[in-house]
Amino acid sequence: MVERGNAEINIKRQAALLSINRTSVYRPEKEHCESEVNVQIMHRIDEIYTKHPYFGYRRITCFLRDLGYEVNRKRVRRLMQLMGLEAIYPKPNLSKRLHAKYIRPYLLQGLTIDRPNQVWGIDITYIRMGNGFMYLFNIIDWYSRKIIDYELSNTLEKGFVLRCLKRAFSHCKPKIMNSDQGSHFTNADYLELLEKAEVKISMDGKGRATDNSRTERYFRSLKYECIFLNEFENPRALRKGIARYVHFYNHERPHASLEGAKPAQFYTHSVEQIAS
Repeated sequence: MVERGNAEINIKRQAALLSINRTSVYRPEKEHCESEVNVQIMHRIDEIYTKHPYFGYRRITCFLRDLGYEVNRKRVRRLMQLMGLEAIYPKPNLSKRLHAKYIRPYLLQGLTIDRPNQVWGIDITYIRMGNGFMYLFNIIDWYSRKIIDYELSNTLEKGFVLRCLKRAFSHCKPKIMNSDQGSHFTNADYLELLEKAEVKISMDGKGRATDNSRTERYFRSLKYECIFLNEFENPRALRKGIARYVHFYNHERPHASLEGAKPAQFYTHSVEQIAS
């Protein structure tokens, strides 16, 4: 999140405001040491995967070769792992052997979602920039489709997820939090945070896209309507672009599933009805 070359606030002050050690500021650059060619390949992978989330690295390799990229399956698989991407389809849940104690059941089967803050969905997605990439963590209210909060990070370390959740919980809390079974959500720190907040924990079945469909649809809208239409060259430009889109999505963009209402309008009106 630190901006280098910022004349207004120097790096030392930015580090202090973010409560991080100044010596750690340069670590994200080491994390993103991919070549320019690999970054461009990752951008293409993101486009293909956003359109076809059921494609694994083998099919994506074929697509990339058709586009003229000289890549093999091993390279594409490594880049997809770096991006946090995995083909969506039902498959054996082998991760339970290692993370069984952190896995929680899917609580939304047959549940009628009829009020705001009943269910929040969370997920992480790869966001491209002109000369690099970042990761976006997002919280969405499933009833109103309102974006509750979000945070960008240079790395996939879990700290930015917990920080965003704590900020959101300072305003309101859901009854149920739904996520996938990724490492950011199958760990002791995440579970402890939600349990202390008395939030029920729900997790998608392994490889089931429909379990978290509302969040996935928002990510597709964000990418097609904002990210793919712009070339955000640096984190500052990307943050501003996403902030504009979130405001547009919450306050201006009519939502078909809400009969043309805007998510923030629908959320606020429903909260006020419940309060009265």
